[in-house]
Amino acid sequence: MFKGCLVALVTPFKGGGIDFGAFDRLVDHVLEGGVDGLVPCGTTGESPTLTAEEARQLIAAAVKRADGKAPVIAGSGTNCTERTLEACRVAADAGASGLMLVAPYYNRPNQQGLYEHFGQVAERVSLPIMLYNIPGRTGVEISVETIGRLRDDHANIAAVKHATGSIDGASELSRTSDIAILSGDDTMTVPLMSIGAVGVVSVLANLLPREMSAMTAAAAAGHWEEARSRHAELFGLASQMLRLDTNPIPIKTALAIRGMMAEEFRLPMCRLDGVKKKRLEALLAQHPCKTVKATRQPA
Repeated sequence: MFKGCLVALVTPFKGGGIDFGAFDRLVDHVLEGGVDGLVPCGTTGESPTLTAEEARQLIAAAVKRADGKAPVIAGSGTNCTERTLEACRVAADAGASGLMLVAPYYNRPNQQGLYEHFGQVAERVSLPIMLYNIPGRTGVEISVETIGRLRDDHANIAAVKHATGSIDGASELSRTSDIAILSGDDTMTVPLMSIGAVGVVSVLANLLPREMSAMTAAAAAGHWEEARSRHAELFGLASQMLRLDTNPIPIKTALAIRGMMAEEFRLPMCRLDGVKKKRLEALLAQHPCKTVKATRQPA
């Protein structure tokens, strides 16, 4: 479940509500592109602005549309352990195959607090868990030691989405723990897979699922020349587009430009300004999709 190219799905909005028609089309698009899993209700899905009922509906919609073709790993983390447990129960009831739990944000727990938070959840839910380590968003990093303790003590803590920007941290984690590591940054996918990561939770795969899936599959198969070539083809677009503004503003704007959904966000996320949008349009024009046959990932 926690390997290959997983896609961090955006949440399409229209007229203030969720556009489930656009969401279904997006799921079809990424599945046709060969992604290995769907991750709704994460940062890219504007999860802080979703109600509990909307999250349930999105997870259920992803499960229904996937129809067994790919697992659905639901973003269920909050900065309150009890609310996280409730979100996990909702995700399980909606049919999710796994859970993604972000480090508690704003309250900035110490490492023991992080260990106890994730441990409490792991003990009280049965679904497999992927930790989400993104200190740039949460203000706290789950240390290598804490991740190792959690993996050793809780069998259902199976993976970590590594979005710290630290190659050294990923190297140390790969050396000291058998937890599955997935890149949380598109541009770091091949570098991290070269030192033991097994995939990516990708933002860019919303737009280019076939290309991201092919790159990830090549790296997983040990076809490093192909993987590096694909990385080089995608790096310019990914690095420039995703840094134009706070995620998911650039990727959602790109999807709107391609006619896949409305250019609508929920505050405090807002539209890309005119200058940046022109830069994005130019980037998309310079980087057309290069659809080529993907290397099959080993079972």
